Amino acid sequence: MEVPAISSLGTAPSIHQLYTPLLINTLHMRIEDIRKEIDKVDYEIVRHIAHRQELAGKIVKIKITKGLPVHDEQRTNAVLESAFNCAVEYKIDPVTVQKIFEILIAMSEERQRECSGEGNLP
Repeated sequence: MEVPAISSLGTAPSIHQLYTPLLINTLHMRIEDIRKEIDKVDYEIVRHIAHRQELAGKIVKIKITKGLPVHDEQRTNAVLESAFNCAVEYKIDPVTVQKIFEILIAMSEERQRECSGEGNLP
């Protein structure tokens, strides 16, 4: 997309001039194509969650060896704060992102309890 040049009068291009080409490109995309991209992102999210769960299973072995509890309040707070700040950086709802990470942490802790013989997972 070419950005309109400054006019001979020395004025910058209008918002309309800047965003119309982007809007036209978006309108030409089919909804099915966009949904396919969303499906790919969703798949990657689940893949990353599965990897996070694998790592939780590994970390519990260290925790058991060192006599550490599954839940680490300091680590939980650090992860939630990091998720919040990252969401702010990407201009998405930080409170909702924190809630998602609370679920991820709960899943990881449940995986750790299961790996240590204390959990309820199959």
